[in-house]
Amino acid sequence: MCFNFEKLFKSCMKEKFKKKESNKCESHGHGCGGVFYGLGFLAALIYYWSTSATFLEGVIGFFKALLWPAFLVYQLLVFIGA
Repeated sequence: MCFNFEKLFKSCMKEKFKKKESNKCESHGHGCGGVFYGLGFLAALIYYWSTSATFLEGVIGFFKALLWPAFLVYQLLVFIGA
């Protein structure tokens, strides 16, 4: 899995700060959230793989890295008592 974060970030920033010819407000339905998710995925993957002692823990760490936003939201809800 290979991500080109620099290209993604540049294209996102170009689109965000692009001057519009008209005064219409256009929404394309996407933002820069993918960059932050991708960086979070890589950071979580490095963390889980560096702390794994066996191959199976590494595989489980990969899936935890994919699902880290769910863990974050769950812990936030537990913290606020919802």
